[in-house]
Amino acid sequence: MKLCGLTGGAGMGKSTAAGFFLQLGARVVDTDEIARELVRPGQPALAEIQREFGAEIISSAGELKRDQLARLVFADSAARQKLEAILHPRIRERWLAQIKIWRQENCAPAIVVIPLLFETGAESHFDKIICVACSAASQRERLLARGWTPEEIQQRIAAQWPVEQKISRSDFMVWTEGAPEIHAQQVGRILAKL
Repeated sequence: MKLCGLTGGAGMGKSTAAGFFLQLGARVVDTDEIARELVRPGQPALAEIQREFGAEIISSAGELKRDQLARLVFADSAARQKLEAILHPRIRERWLAQIKIWRQENCAPAIVVIPLLFETGAESHFDKIICVACSAASQRERLLARGWTPEEIQQRIAAQWPVEQKISRSDFMVWTEGAPEIHAQQVGRILAKL
C-alpha cells in the first residue's frame, strides 16, 4: 500500500484535491473532518476545550463556537498551542488507526489530508508527500470568499509554514490555479506514478 500525506496552505484546494483522489479510487481521510468529530457535543476533547477556554465558547445547544475559538487562538499563539495540545494527539491517533485498517486491507493508494503535516512532524509516516498550492492572490481571494477578514487571513497564513517551504519538502505538487479539470488531471498523473 502506498501511503501519502496531502498538505498545503489554507484555502489552497486540499479538500478539492482530496475529492479527486477519492473519485479516482484512492482511500482518503481528512484530519479537518476528524477535528470536527472530536469537538462534537459529548466528546471528551470538547469538554477539555471548554475547561481551557471557558464556557463562552460553547453555544446554548452545547456546540463549539468554532469561529469564536478560531479568532481567539489565531490571535494568541499560546492559546493556539493549548488547543493543539488538546486536539493534535487525538487527531493523530485517529488517522493512525485508519492507516492500520488500510494496511490490513492492503488497499489502493491511501491519502491522509493534514494541513499542518510538516509543522506537526508527521512526514515520517508517509511514503510520499503531496502539496496542494496556488498563488498568494488566489489564496487570499478564496479565504475572503469564506468570509474571513484580512486580519484573520494573515493570522491563519502566519500559523503555517510558507507554502514554498512545503512544496520544497514534498514529492508531488498539485497547482490549483485554473479549471477543476486541470486539478483532476494532475491528481490522475500522481496516482499513476504511485
